[in-house]
Amino acid sequence: MDDSLYENSVLTKVKEAHQRALLKPKKAAVAVVDQTCNESVQLPLWPETARGVPNGLLRSALFGVRRKGAAQYLERKPIYAAAGLNILYSGPTLDQFDLSIWEAVLHASRMQMLGDECRVTAYQLLRLVSLFDSGQNRKILNARLSRLNATALNIQIGNLSYEGSLIDSVYRDQATRQYLIRLNPKLRGLFEKDQWTALDWQVRQQLAGFPLALWLHGFYSSHAKPFAYSIETLHALCGSENADLYGFKRDLRKAFALIAKASEQHQQIFNAEFKQNIVHVTRTPSTSQAKFLKHKFNANIATL
Repeated sequence: MDDSLYENSVLTKVKEAHQRALLKPKKAAVAVVDQTCNESVQLPLWPETARGVPNGLLRSALFGVRRKGAAQYLERKPIYAAAGLNILYSGPTLDQFDLSIWEAVLHASRMQMLGDECRVTAYQLLRLVSLFDSGQNRKILNARLSRLNATALNIQIGNLSYEGSLIDSVYRDQATRQYLIRLNPKLRGLFEKDQWTALDWQVRQQLAGFPLALWLHGFYSSHAKPFAYSIETLHALCGSENADLYGFKRDLRKAFALIAKASEQHQQIFNAEFKQNIVHVTRTPSTSQAKFLKHKFNANIATL
């Protein structure tokens, strides 16, 4: 055999062996990534007495404080939100009852993988929002699920982002009288560590019928240690349609009083203090928030 041909043959085999060796770790790496992705498409398993919601949605006017019958359609509308959040929204304007229904859907879906169909009855969903199972309430539930399905959300929180619907699909199985609801697996990105809140459902359900109190409870629950906010900022963040800031301040006082009373009944502290145009809130943090604050305190001590 010609020496040059032999060398070329050997080189070819060496290169092929080298390429095979390079491919092996790449395949393993891909498998690890795929496995990680598969493991991360389930919502966090919050307790039965809580409702998990992304902080970004609690700190914005997406589920705003709106008058009944004031719904309208928005097209890529920038939604007012706290610093560090960017939200574009297309769909019907949403309110706190829409949030309660979405919370119920998330709650029912949290035990399975996102992207799988969640089978749930109207009776079960209505119970999750503390409503009786009646013909009228079923009609309301149908309408709200359709609204949540007809949404297009684009939200950016630092390096995290999500673009899609709040509910990917809703199918009503007339034979089994079940809803088949599917959520986008990429919603999981909004539930990364420290990016979501387990709302106290016992307190929240006592605030039913008081949209501003519901919004404020969700907003302040998303803070381990709430910042001070101006009345103007709270007015914009909650999407209030009350153009009179003096009247809105009066509404704030009433709403804070409702939250304080409901919180006290469940051995929690919630106090709001007005200093001119600034609102200072102190509240009992959740267990995870208390751990976060303790860790932060210890870290600060360590740097001294």
